[in-house]
Amino acid sequence: MTTVSAARHRAGGSPRGGTSRPGPDERIAQVVAEALGSARTVLDPDALPGLGTTRLPFGDGRFDAAMMLCNAPGVPDALSRLGELRRVTRGPVVVLATDPSRVRSFWLDRYAPEVLAVEARRHPPIADLTAVLGGSAEVRSVPVPLDCTDTFDEAYYGRPEKLLDPSARQAGSAWSFVDDRVREEFDTTLRRELRSGEWDERFGHLRRRPVYEGSLVIVRAVP
Repeated sequence: MTTVSAARHRAGGSPRGGTSRPGPDERIAQVVAEALGSARTVLDPDALPGLGTTRLPFGDGRFDAAMMLCNAPGVPDALSRLGELRRVTRGPVVVLATDPSRVRSFWLDRYAPEVLAVEARRHPPIADLTAVLGGSAEVRSVPVPLDCTDTFDEAYYGRPEKLLDPSARQAGSAWSFVDDRVREEFDTTLRRELRSGEWDERFGHLRRRPVYEGSLVIVRAVP
């Protein structure tokens, strides 16, 4: 998934950190911005290259709020970074995350279970995130719109043909951890079931669903 470093800017707030990078779909960015609320100083470590995952160079409670995309393949590093965000933030810490317990509920599991197994392993359990953040935490599903402009697999929940494009799959890093056989079998099987109508018999209702609530969640924790 693309980073959320531009989320507040895209949703009408101010960019933080001085770097311009692509943000997520505007509607997903809006969810992040609303969770940040009226905070005036917001730390986005993704917008500050070179910070690493060690102790952040800020004092305790330096920021009104903080935000993070929790999509790192190294779970300990992600949790360490969250602990540091909590230390330097006196208000809410907002995390756009993937709930690994929900990953394999997506229809892609029928066609490429190996990909979703990899995806689930790459994300820390939500309970681990909330434990590190402490305080009071709220976890909500993030509605993914049917015409989502982001590039993670669930963004194509109602547009399966899009995932037949190798460039669309390459945008999802979990695909890089499976071999050619998995990709070829996925392509062959999905094409066949789209032609036969079997995909639509099973999942066609998703083509008409305006939003999809899958594994994408937002965690908002306050001290």
